[in-house]
Amino acid sequence: MVGNSVNGAGGTNGSTAGGEVAGRTVTVGGVRVAGVTHEYALHGRPLPVLDDLTLTIGSGEFTAVVGPSGSGKSTLLRLLAGLETPTRGRLFVDGRPIQGPHPSRALVFQDPTLFPWRTVRRNVEVGPQARGKLGEQRDRVGETLELVGLSAFADAYPSQLSGGMAQRAALARALVNEPELLLLDEPLGRLDALTRLAMQRELLNLWLARRFTAILVTHDVDEALRLADRVIVLSDRPARVLADVPVTAPRPRLTDEAELRVQRRHILDLLGAGADAWT
Repeated sequence: MVGNSVNGAGGTNGSTAGGEVAGRTVTVGGVRVAGVTHEYALHGRPLPVLDDLTLTIGSGEFTAVVGPSGSGKSTLLRLLAGLETPTRGRLFVDGRPIQGPHPSRALVFQDPTLFPWRTVRRNVEVGPQARGKLGEQRDRVGETLELVGLSAFADAYPSQLSGGMAQRAALARALVNEPELLLLDEPLGRLDALTRLAMQRELLNLWLARRFTAILVTHDVDEALRLADRVIVLSDRPARVLADVPVTAPRPRLTDEAELRVQRRHILDLLGAGADAWT
């Protein structure tokens, strides 16, 4: 497992794996992936996706995962969400094995997947309603809409929202459950460049306000460096860890800073997309 294991080193910019975040203790959301191998069946044959993956993510840490298309990044998030069971190995949150979906783990997809017949408010109410707790959590719904800046659009329908607003509604639907672990599967991937930059700032502010553990899958290396405490670089399928890159530059970050330019080049070289790939 040499070269395929990521130790639980302390996070940067105010978070550590031991749970100290911005001067206060965070005791939830720590992740451990222990020797996880995953395969799918394709035409009667196994298709390896993840190869003996082992990593640890500290409570309150913001981690980005990058890798080639089809390398198993989204599969890793689905396993952490409890939507699938690994072929081999185990996954834990706060030492508890993941044995299925749970409200403490929220997955946000690239598409907002809002119910078109429900208003923004009623979309955000889906989680509390499904758990039979809507009556006692109506105030939390309103607070979450305010947190993502959608209070004025609570009675709008998805068709009346811009792309960025729809994605904020999807984030609100996840955050209303107060998750310990927020799993983000390229949630900004379909947005235009300016909206994406604005949403990156909003996502970072949400994380700073709530300090949940966040795992972001993205193809955008600049986005990973702008947001995360560390960047996990995966190989092509079946995925193994190529590098664990700590990002120590203070926030807010500009990716034209010298330190980040060096890290960007390093990550792109690992992915085979550096300057040498064009010569």
